Amino acid sequence: MVAHAACGRDSRGLEAPTFGNLLRRLRDDRGVSRERLAFNAGVSASYITHLEKGDRGNPTREVVEALTRYLDRLDTLTVADRRQLSDLAGLPEGDFPTVDELRAAITPEMRQVLDMHRPNLAALMDLRSNVLACNDSWEDAFPGVLEDGNMLRWIFGNELATRVMVNWESDMRQVVRWMRGLIGRSGNVAGFADLISELGQFPNFRQAWSEGGVEFAPHVWTLHLRNPVTGLRRKIYAQTGRMDGAAYPGHVLAILGLPA
Repeated sequence: MVAHAACGRDSRGLEAPTFGNLLRRLRDDRGVSRERLAFNAGVSASYITHLEKGDRGNPTREVVEALTRYLDRLDTLTVADRRQLSDLAGLPEGDFPTVDELRAAITPEMRQVLDMHRPNLAALMDLRSNVLACNDSWEDAFPGVLEDGNMLRWIFGNELATRVMVNWESDMRQVVRWMRGLIGRSGNVAGFADLISELGQFPNFRQAWSEGGVEFAPHVWTLHLRNPVTGLRRKIYAQTGRMDGAAYPGHVLAILGLPA
């Protein structure tokens, strides 16, 4: 069976997305000349021409930010366009967004993920294990976690963790090995410095950290939990996935706990 182009249109003029053609579209949409954009961004008009034609290497973060500021002043850029400009420029991620910034970026659709999984456990966390949002099942399973605000701080600093996590000692060592792997993969070692320093006040963390092991967390792992009041145990399959929204892509993790 032979596929034919719809309506006989020629696809030879189609372009893959590049920084240059996106910049040109955003500039054309705002009716601004290369000269005017260049003047307000503090670069030359010839440099803008080279960027749009793809004749130059990737622009620096400072140039992208200057271009973005001016284009946004003319007509507000969407979150998706901002991200696409940064992605196509090949810019590495900067500092981690704050917990408040991430919480503000959680959409109603993301919160719906938590609600639709009741009565199963569900939470949204950042890469440093700060709890951004969770459903009541998560809060019931890990009592006190919202007060602690961070799963790692809860595991090492809350006495309830030793009663809730049936295999607390082996689990907390596993978590530290996963943490080492995540730090390396994130490419932002400095962003974890404050968290490591804070957790360092707990002797069990210092001991596990000094052992130096490293592993990479699987997408699915097993948790054995105990109700600290009734003593009843349950086995949970925890699943982790990154939520790739336009704002702060990859910085929000969805963790779902399903009964084994």
